[in-house]
Amino acid sequence: MRRIKTASGFALITVLLLIGLLTSLLGAYFVVAKTELATTKYTRDSTSGFYAAEGGLNLRAEQIRSIFVGYNRPSGSSPYDEDACEDSNTGSGDFACAAYQFGNQTVNSYVKEDGSNPHILTIPPGEKYQNLNAQEYRYTTLSKATNLQGVVESVLELRFKSRLVPLFQFVAFYNKDLEILPGPTMNLNGPVHTNGDLYLNSDATLTLNGQITTAGNLYRGRKNDATCRSNSTRVYDPTTATHLQSSCPSRTLITNVTAFNGMVQYGVDVLVVPDPDILEPSTSSVYNNLADLRLALHLTGSGSVDTTHATTGVEVRNADRSVNSSYTTTLNGCTGSISGKSVGTTNAFYNYREAKTIRMLDFNLQELLNCLQTTNWFGTGKLLSDSTEGGLVFHLTVEGPNSSVTPNGYGVRVKGSATLGSSVAGAPPIKGITLVSDQAFYVHGNFNNNTTTPGWKPAAILADSVNILSPSQSDSNTTWASRNATSSTVNVAFLAGTDTTGNVEGSSGQSLGAYNGGLENYPRFHENWTGDTLTYRGSFVSLGNPQHVTGAWIYGNPYYTAPNRNWDYDTRFNDAANLPPLTPRFVYLRQELFVRDFEQ
Repeated sequence: MRRIKTASGFALITVLLLIGLLTSLLGAYFVVAKTELATTKYTRDSTSGFYAAEGGLNLRAEQIRSIFVGYNRPSGSSPYDEDACEDSNTGSGDFACAAYQFGNQTVNSYVKEDGSNPHILTIPPGEKYQNLNAQEYRYTTLSKATNLQGVVESVLELRFKSRLVPLFQFVAFYNKDLEILPGPTMNLNGPVHTNGDLYLNSDATLTLNGQITTAGNLYRGRKNDATCRSNSTRVYDPTTATHLQSSCPSRTLITNVTAFNGMVQYGVDVLVVPDPDILEPSTSSVYNNLADLRLALHLTGSGSVDTTHATTGVEVRNADRSVNSSYTTTLNGCTGSISGKSVGTTNAFYNYREAKTIRMLDFNLQELLNCLQTTNWFGTGKLLSDSTEGGLVFHLTVEGPNSSVTPNGYGVRVKGSATLGSSVAGAPPIKGITLVSDQAFYVHGNFNNNTTTPGWKPAAILADSVNILSPSQSDSNTTWASRNATSSTVNVAFLAGTDTTGNVEGSSGQSLGAYNGGLENYPRFHENWTGDTLTYRGSFVSLGNPQHVTGAWIYGNPYYTAPNRNWDYDTRFNDAANLPPLTPRFVYLRQELFVRDFEQ
């Protein structure tokens, strides 16, 4: 009996020990589980906070970049780093604290500017857009993510550079598909970029001596059909000091560019560029707002010249587009070669490509500059040597019942522009000039080809489309036999709309016919140029399709025959001081340092 009691007591003690052990194990499990849950939650919250803070960084960097796209500079003051974004320590303007909500995280961010901005640099070899001049602005943005309990979960810092690269430092820059398919030999010495696909082909030899970048695909051959000439398309490689060549049996997608040592790159980031509506005569257009002179040919509702404010119909406009009566009277009092004035209008030039007669705002540039000089237009001490925005900016348009219609049969034509400057004795030389129009633009005769005093000047024409008329062209020349061109020289950067092959961008537009004429027909011709030469130095930029002309590219009688093309990039644009006033640019960000602060 005693043994049974002893055994029972021993068993009871054993059970109690086991229960205690199990209780301890269960307690330990709960502690471990609780710790693991807390760790998991902390990791999840920390990761969530990290991504939220990173989102804040990216938003602020993009805001800074977008300010530059609009031709402005960020301004304001940053908060002090200690207790930044708390109480009244919030900074001001573009650098001030900003709050964002990402899920359960509130993100506060602010921006600091490098005190030595801007930095003028040449983009180093090996980088995209190498050897181009750029203005570089350096910033640091800081971002702090806080959860619902007010606990800081992540603090990040991003140092980035906002680079402004002028578009006129490219021999060709397209915001769409670009085709370079010349018949005769063509040499292009500047960089080439397209935000679309690039097609290279030649009936002879095409030589590209600059870096080639395309956001889309690269093809050897044509877009409008599947053919490809096996003639040389050569890209210069400065590493080997030789030209690398390629040939093809038919249109070929190029995927291996290793041999070109970085001189050919495809699939690069799309560059954000200004919209074509920057040319519009509106208060939202930077070129309208910053122009030194705004001229509008005013038409009545029936399309005839409105003489309410001027016998020529040409009115001077204020930035808000209202008529400046005083300046309009002054302008129309100046004598010149266009119906006795420096400005005027005609309705006699027949455009076979558009199949209509064009109502022109005509102006003689030298006589217009003479008028501005003799009337002291810009005020005492300012005159023509004004360097605001890098020189003179003129906006010209036609305001009539069809101004916004496509097609509309309107145009702006410049004459007397062989020398860019006033011929008045004692007149100061201009620094440069940019002519802007939302309508089709016609360059009549030589432009900026004077090699003596005052010599070459930085110049640009920004328009809906660009047309070249030789010195011998007259509005009375309406037959093919009378439209015989004579050789001329044009030195100016162009920004204008270009047609789209197949009317569709990208590969879905392939083999649909309707070739757009390619880079070699960027300027539109209207004469028989056979045997004559157009010498051109400048830059070709296309941001999209024309808004006011629809005539398709057609070759031959009665449209045009091509000149001998002595064309090339104007290397003077490599010096930022030689760029035309208000040169359009693209802006891209380059990350320098990304840091996470773990001491919060």
